[in-house]
Amino acid sequence: MVDFGFRRVAADAKAGLVRGVFDSVAGRYDLTNDLMSGGLHRLWKDALVRQLDPRQGQRVLDVAGGTGDVALRIARRVAEPSAVTVCDINPAMVAIGRDRAIDKGLVDAIAWVVGDAEALPLPDRSVDAYTVAFGLRNVTRLDVALAEARRVLVPGGRFLCLEFSRLVVPALRPIYDAYSFRLLPLIGQAVTGDRDAYAYLVESIRRFPDQAAFAGRIEAAGFAGVRATNHSGGVVAIHGAWRV
Repeated sequence: MVDFGFRRVAADAKAGLVRGVFDSVAGRYDLTNDLMSGGLHRLWKDALVRQLDPRQGQRVLDVAGGTGDVALRIARRVAEPSAVTVCDINPAMVAIGRDRAIDKGLVDAIAWVVGDAEALPLPDRSVDAYTVAFGLRNVTRLDVALAEARRVLVPGGRFLCLEFSRLVVPALRPIYDAYSFRLLPLIGQAVTGDRDAYAYLVESIRRFPDQAAFAGRIEAAGFAGVRATNHSGGVVAIHGAWRV
């Protein structure tokens, strides 16, 4: 049994349940992110790509990046064919991301793959950098996904994960909890028609390890130099590390 938000479900059922969540909200996922975060998610993703500092000739894998928010940022900075590969388990999200890349004239800069973070369809030691934004908390087996990240990275390759985390300002926690549990599902209902999907997303944030615990899991997976950088008072954190 594993967590699916605050519910416990069979491990082999979680991936299908997560796919159902994102199938339901795919069409308005980016709009909802803007409304729920007040546009802050854009700044957080900008910070992720700045920390990555992608260079010409690097091979970047963006996992769970279906609608292309991170990949498009990378592609704008490294304008060469297949500068970044997006791997996402949800075909609907991938289709939206590919359409966005076409609209922005960056279709050749991004390769699109439907695949599972726990069984990446890439060879060993095939990418120079691995990024994931708001995706690892949805996997069934976090440690397996981290092991896969290490497997596909070259020695010395970069791992960067942007994920919701724990507030470091205790006085803000009651306000943040009220916003998360009461208002966010209502916004999700109004925009996508699916309140339960956004209730799950809020619950999944609370189930994800805090900064220190997640850093320990990354290190245990075989990474070195693990460092967490908080943004917006710890609402999100970027964990960076190197493959050894």
